[in-house]
Amino acid sequence: MMVAAFLRRVGALAVCLGMLAACSSRQAALVPDSPGALSSMLEANASGPYATTLKYVVEFYPLWFYTAQSQHASVNQLIGPDRISPVYRTVVAINDDTLYASTFVDVSKEPLILTVPSTRLIFSVAVVDMFGDIFDTGISGSGVYGFTGPGWNGTLPSGVTQVALPDDFMAIAVRSDKYSPSGANQKIQSQIFRKNLRATPLSEYGTDPQAGATHVIPVAFFGIPYKQIADDLATKHPIEFLTMLQQYVAASSTPPLSTAEQALSARFNAYFNAQNRDTAAIESAARAAHQKILDYYLNHTGKTSWIDFVFNGNFNGNPLLRSAIAEFIQVGNDHATAAYYQAFKDGKGVALDGSSHAYVLTFAAGQTPQAKRFWSVTAYVPNSIELHRNSLHKYLVGSYTPGLQKARNGSISIYMAPQQPKGVPTANWLPVPKGPFNVMLRVYGPEGSVKTGTYVPPAIGIYR
Repeated sequence: MMVAAFLRRVGALAVCLGMLAACSSRQAALVPDSPGALSSMLEANASGPYATTLKYVVEFYPLWFYTAQSQHASVNQLIGPDRISPVYRTVVAINDDTLYASTFVDVSKEPLILTVPSTRLIFSVAVVDMFGDIFDTGISGSGVYGFTGPGWNGTLPSGVTQVALPDDFMAIAVRSDKYSPSGANQKIQSQIFRKNLRATPLSEYGTDPQAGATHVIPVAFFGIPYKQIADDLATKHPIEFLTMLQQYVAASSTPPLSTAEQALSARFNAYFNAQNRDTAAIESAARAAHQKILDYYLNHTGKTSWIDFVFNGNFNGNPLLRSAIAEFIQVGNDHATAAYYQAFKDGKGVALDGSSHAYVLTFAAGQTPQAKRFWSVTAYVPNSIELHRNSLHKYLVGSYTPGLQKARNGSISIYMAPQQPKGVPTANWLPVPKGPFNVMLRVYGPEGSVKTGTYVPPAIGIYR
């Protein structure tokens, strides 16, 4: 797709989907179900319209996000936002630590050649399938790589390293750090690196090896709120949501389904397409499944109220975990590359709310998360998990934040409040909304207890 045409298409779609997301203000009642009963349904060979629909949504929920995004995104052409701001809504929990270049990859007809320029920067490459499962490309340095599909048997040009993808249609995101591990500002170098990243089909690469440079476009073109739309459709318009999901399960971009997945899809289609379908049961099940996905993530808290899933991208056959990650993190790295901790509550289990309190997160001396690259704390608004708009355009506090101050005892405190508290250094202040909010602690290049999955972030406390 030509970039100009892509921009026109996304712009038009943003208006249409924005209207769709706002078309209903009434929250539909959720069907009360005990977690045990729902778990039994998910584990059993579901039968009946309610049980089948519930399992169907939990199993295939990630497809809604990736397929909807792929239909209105670039394919085989790297793009990235010119900046990160609250306008960015395409993927939840966006970070402002790195520069992004991403695209959907279609190698059904021919390989895609990815050129990674020589650099001293630290970067990571994440490739995921349409369910969000991460595929390890083995790419860790500069070079020319040829992504090939499972049915390809040709020969790549000399100097091109083959990366055999498990599916013909996947997504790739390249992230390069804005700061070095020592805190040196390398935004300019990162911009140059991203600009010189190249992705182009093999036929074009053979004609022009310099083709396919990353297109940096205005952040406004990343403003489609997919999470908000999914939430609204699943709870307020479940038949419309299921109609889309049914189409996406059958889409050519969907990876081949297992025997069990095919059987589940066939059972759902029979109930959903029946002339006398039980609409009430199907709608109730879709809402219950959506709530189950939310609860699975939000209730997965440790002793300090932080949520942590160490199997991001490697879901070990757990569809509920896979769907929960799609809802709250989506295109995250695997744990070897980055760890994610998210808090919606303070250390006493009370929901974070900037209209009621200021908060403080204190890392005792030697208790900051160990990282090869960086750690950072980013503030988001619920339930969309988008950045909080503030006059400083400051969305995070990290290990590299210029001027970040330590206390005399070596501890580091991050203060979260709508207004900068008196006596608090600006570098240590994280602006948050005057209302509910949540924060995410990222650790890129996990080491020590973070790497082993045993690290527990300190509890968030009330400040004064």
